[in-house]
Amino acid sequence: MRIYGLTGGIASGKSTVSRILRELGAPVLDADVIAREVVEPGTPGLAAVAARFPNVLTADGRLDRAKLGARVFGDATERAALNAIIHPLVGKAFLEKLQALEAQGVERAVYDVPLLIENGLQAGMDGVVLVWTPRALQKARLMTRDGLDEAAAEARLAAQLPLDEKRQHATWIVDNSGELASTRAQVEQVWRAMLARG
Repeated sequence: MRIYGLTGGIASGKSTVSRILRELGAPVLDADVIAREVVEPGTPGLAAVAARFPNVLTADGRLDRAKLGARVFGDATERAALNAIIHPLVGKAFLEKLQALEAQGVERAVYDVPLLIENGLQAGMDGVVLVWTPRALQKARLMTRDGLDEAAAEARLAAQLPLDEKRQHATWIVDNSGELASTRAQVEQVWRAMLARG
């Protein structure tokens, strides 16, 4: 089975590209969705996060993502502690989902991972798609989308490797700075290239 990584940066448009790939028939495993699943109420993941980060649960026992995010985005040590809990759980769940797809006869899948390159996962992929946009546009989109001021947007951008540095690891680059039709045409071309690889 061939596994292709899909990555980008916060507010780069990776979710749009992921959606287009699904529409084209690509099975997409989303690391963010898996990361939410491993911290659902009653899971060992949530218990571990709550133990390490007190006061991050809502009244009904769910993870308060905004509160946790505020604690980890500006603090590399806290972010590393969270990642040490979450990443192994996500990796295990990903492999289980991949095995299920393989059992169904699926020949290729896309793994949508925001921090694919930061975590060194690109080495295990058959190719990497990078969703790219200029940094100024990325910051403007992030501020608009999340209602952030410039300092908060900068802190979130600083928590990830810049898109321009990720380019060297990419097999394909989708420039998402223009119209949706342009992005779609690029994604269709990438999907055809993936299919051609057998």
